[in-house]
Amino acid sequence: MDSWMITLSLILGALGAFYVFLIWNLGGWKKRGVPEAKAYPGIGTFPALFTQQRHVTCDIDDVYRKYRNNNKFVGVYNGREPQLLILDPDLVHRIHVNDFKYFHGCDAIGDTLDEKSDAIVANNPFFLRGEEWKERRNELVPGMSPNRIKNVYPVTLEICKRLSDFIKQQINTPNKQGIDAYELFLRYTTEVVSDCVLGIHVGTLNDKQSSFLDRIKNLFRFSPTQIMYQILVAFMPSLKKVMKTRFFTKENAKFFFDLMSDSIELRQKEGATNRADFLNFLLQLKEKKNYPNILLTAHAMTFLTDGFLTTSHSITHCLLGLARNPEAQRKLRKEILSNINDEGIVSFESLSEMSYLDACFNEAIRLFSPLSANTKLCTQPYEFVNSDGKSFTMQKGEVVLISYCSLHHDERYFEKPEEFNPERFSPENGGPKKFREEGKYLGFGDGPRICMGMRFGSTQAKAAIVEIIRNFHVKVNGKTRNDNYLDKSEFLAMLDGRVWLDFVPIK
Repeated sequence: MDSWMITLSLILGALGAFYVFLIWNLGGWKKRGVPEAKAYPGIGTFPALFTQQRHVTCDIDDVYRKYRNNNKFVGVYNGREPQLLILDPDLVHRIHVNDFKYFHGCDAIGDTLDEKSDAIVANNPFFLRGEEWKERRNELVPGMSPNRIKNVYPVTLEICKRLSDFIKQQINTPNKQGIDAYELFLRYTTEVVSDCVLGIHVGTLNDKQSSFLDRIKNLFRFSPTQIMYQILVAFMPSLKKVMKTRFFTKENAKFFFDLMSDSIELRQKEGATNRADFLNFLLQLKEKKNYPNILLTAHAMTFLTDGFLTTSHSITHCLLGLARNPEAQRKLRKEILSNINDEGIVSFESLSEMSYLDACFNEAIRLFSPLSANTKLCTQPYEFVNSDGKSFTMQKGEVVLISYCSLHHDERYFEKPEEFNPERFSPENGGPKKFREEGKYLGFGDGPRICMGMRFGSTQAKAAIVEIIRNFHVKVNGKTRNDNYLDKSEFLAMLDGRVWLDFVPIK
């Protein structure tokens, strides 16, 4: 046989073997008696992960809507990794709460992290599992107590005033055509979280270039190497066991480690302080547990990441909703003005009790959930029963996928789901607690792994919203799109084209 024929045969054989590799696990859900969504060889059920033509949430939602009426779950493939997409809110609630012991692992990217080179992220409770997760979380929960958040509330109010001054400065700038709300409130959250957590003033509420702000902006922007790694892992899930990666770049990790070390050194030089902030809490933890600075940095980043990006995201979309719904804005302004005390502020207690403010905040998170979907790792065999009565047993190590965005935009649970309607979460309708217990609203997750920074982030966000609505009429700028289409390039679920707002001072 000629050499070219041998070469051709080898090439065809290799291509055939490769194709078999791509398709061999497809149909696996059907064999187990589980309905299976269409999947493409090597790509899986969600091609947007590879094509980047739209936000992957859109692909997930298409599957959700196709199967939701007759099924409680459907088998899908994330690349080549089998996952079970949960469609039934009652089942969602059980996975998060009642049957948490079967799903206490958070799949996410925890398996891919290199603990040695990326210790800051690898020690974050969000990515930890089992007893290690429980231990770390229990250490940090006291740092998020209402009393500690109340102690730094005056700092929050002071920075809110600087936020108002900065907005007035911006709108008086010649030829200014709207303000990029996400950029604006990222400046605010960077300033307020850095001060409340570390006791440092980063000076982001001005027009000057800030290296600190640049770091925050790039925190969840993945390098080409990281993107390629995630594609490879989706293509070949077993690689997670032998190949690890970094979530933070070396530069970002060094920046935050140095920042934490400098903050500790500065606080120790100052000696005893009456400021009962999060840094003091971490220093007490360091003394009690003899923790190295790298672990304290990981703990600090838990506070910081809960406050920087997701809080600015929530403020942005809440004000977008209020700008689109002037009547809701007027109603909120009335509630705010009725809660201003003799000192000219809304107290910490009043802020926590303002029901319409809380409804507006939760409605914004429903419309634009920062975390649009989440995965849970099965840690013990668990029996699932579908709508037709057929059951199957999920094995330890398998993964369930929950689309928060799909649940939040399901018209069966939320009438006219694309509209900003805070009354959905009014006390008369049961508030967010009712929808959370029904498994229909998971803005902060639920169960033992509910977001630790929920109170802290909510306080910073609500304080800013109060400051804005009290002092400005907020209107949608013409550069903002009219729908809720998501930006395909962003990790968090954000409006495509950014949110541009106009602020008109109240005389």
